[in-house]
Amino acid sequence: MTAVDAKVRLAHAERFGSEAKTYSAPARVNLIGEHTDYTGGLVMPMAIGFCTVAGISRRNDGKAVFYSASYKEAREFDIAFLGKDPRGGWSDYPAGVLWSLKRVGIDPRGFNMSIDGDVPLGAGLSSSASLEVAVAVAILSQMDLKLPLEELAPLCRAAENEYVGAKCGIMDQFIVAGGVEHRAMMLDCRSLKYELLPLPSNVRVVIANSMVKHSVATGDYGNRRDEVEAGQDVLRRERPGIELLRDATIEDLEACRGKMSAESFRRCRHIITENRRVLEAREALLAGDMKRFGELMAAAHASMRDDFAASCAEVDALVEIAGRQPGCFGARITGGGFGGCTVNVVKADDAEAFVEQVKLEYERAVGIKADCFVSSPSDGALALAAKGGVA
Repeated sequence: MTAVDAKVRLAHAERFGSEAKTYSAPARVNLIGEHTDYTGGLVMPMAIGFCTVAGISRRNDGKAVFYSASYKEAREFDIAFLGKDPRGGWSDYPAGVLWSLKRVGIDPRGFNMSIDGDVPLGAGLSSSASLEVAVAVAILSQMDLKLPLEELAPLCRAAENEYVGAKCGIMDQFIVAGGVEHRAMMLDCRSLKYELLPLPSNVRVVIANSMVKHSVATGDYGNRRDEVEAGQDVLRRERPGIELLRDATIEDLEACRGKMSAESFRRCRHIITENRRVLEAREALLAGDMKRFGELMAAAHASMRDDFAASCAEVDALVEIAGRQPGCFGARITGGGFGGCTVNVVKADDAEAFVEQVKLEYERAVGIKADCFVSSPSDGALALAAKGGVA
């Protein structure tokens, strides 16, 4: 039992007077393949050890009551009459999951649910998908239902896209639900086919939090998504056979350059080249060539910074500092951008010294103390539920 799980059980017993059955969903980090998922592209995420835990017990009045142990706040919904009515707070995510399940004919009976987690908010580690998947697995398990990964992830994504209003792709919910311990995942976001890839045993993944927060529901993230879709619409109209940006080549993009804004051209160029980098990263992992993998990470960060314009000074500093440390193969921004975390691939023997030096130099450079931790690929929610529900 984890500390978060114990906290959820205690909070549930104190608030509802009943014992909760708990379900856990991890966070995720994306090794490479940023902003490609919502145009049918390729990504390479892995599930990591942070988690959200949902504890659930039955009630008999047809209501769903969600309690956030973090916010010390409850929200109550009448399940039979639940409509699309976001309130602009934390409860939109679990309510959105319930709404999404109801849309496909899954109508749970009443329940109480307590929720808590340790995923850093606004850090680009997908706290929202972790919450959505934990809630979905808890509700389904109470109903003795199981959905395959290929159905569960899109239902959770719909909660975020259509109820909350955040324009995320499928990657976050898919890896949070379907991650496998000791493996990264290369996911084709169009077909939902995936391949599990081992990381070398002498490599560690270090996540460094810039402590600069972002929100995917508002602001620049949504603007970038709009710019991508505008460019994709031009390609679809001008180049027969292109349905999604995934189908386009750099040659296609250059041919349409004069028919789209300069911003859309650069955003689309990032995505087209990023899909190619993911394929090359797969080959590097299969060959055990971490030097090449790190070079691709560096190129991916430059593309996110320059073509996608989704980095920031603090994150760029973190990447630059990491890149000059002994044992670092590669570093890049991860997540939606505009702050959040970097992902760093480091020799295992150098990981501890890497963390200490990066924290020291980052604080000297920007005056902020970064949170850093060493991670390895973890199980997703479905594997955790199969093992008993808790992390």
